[in-house]
Amino acid sequence: MDFSTRSSAYASVRRDPGNGDFSDADDAQEARCPMNLSSPTLSIAQPKQHITLVTLNRPTVANAMNTQLGTAIMALFESLNLDAGGIRCVVITGAGDRAFCAGADLKERKDMTDEVWVRQHLIYERMVRAILGCPIPVIAAVNGAAYAVGCELALACDFIYASEHARFALTEVTLGIMPGAGGTQTLARAVGERRAKEIILTGKPFTAHQAHQWGLVNRVLPATEVVHEALSTADAIARNAPISVRQAKQAIGRGLNMSLSDGLVFETEAYYRTVPTEDRREGMTSFNEKRPAIFKGR
Repeated sequence: MDFSTRSSAYASVRRDPGNGDFSDADDAQEARCPMNLSSPTLSIAQPKQHITLVTLNRPTVANAMNTQLGTAIMALFESLNLDAGGIRCVVITGAGDRAFCAGADLKERKDMTDEVWVRQHLIYERMVRAILGCPIPVIAAVNGAAYAVGCELALACDFIYASEHARFALTEVTLGIMPGAGGTQTLARAVGERRAKEIILTGKPFTAHQAHQWGLVNRVLPATEVVHEALSTADAIARNAPISVRQAKQAIGRGLNMSLSDGLVFETEAYYRTVPTEDRREGMTSFNEKRPAIFKGR
């Protein structure tokens, strides 16, 4: 890393979208909640304070990704990137128990011209980049098939909980294309280069238990528990200091793409952003007073 350009790299550490007072600004928080971005293909709910549950809502077609759904997900995460408001964690799942997302809607793509295909794919690219760039943690609760762009969507999240019957695949090479929504990059980082090549070049599906064994999935759970456990983990994250969580997430994600020495410097800069916060002082005070901390995100 060129240390003369470090200031521009660390500018992102200072970026703190959604830095609000959550204790006495409930009206402002609700105003910034992304609920109004729900659409016929994407359901957005707030089941717990500071947590958004996003449900891909096309169950009759296994939640296949069409242009409308991709646009809705892209708009949601671009909005969260600009201002997360009171949201501290996001959980993504699919409607029904059949699929998380079975891939792109091939009926919609059947008669697309090359130009329309590329325009649609630009939406999917922006969607995945917006999820990868989201400053707050994103958990995938994979409740069924996660194929092609559905698998890439899960891979773009910070980590994955999967139901026992979930299956994963990047099937694009069997259709004359290749993973193009981050799959060649995110999968290799999750399971290693050789395993990723085997998965992508064969296009063969694999089970949730294999995904767990290979390090792609964090936990495998009964189908009835996967969303509940994801929300429980989201709640645990949301109770922590929001600025600390965002800084730690950035330090991990960016540091992995740096040398160890540069990553350590980035981590230190990220750490120093937490020192002058009210949350840091609250953390110390609550510990010494033997009470739960009340973090305000400032």
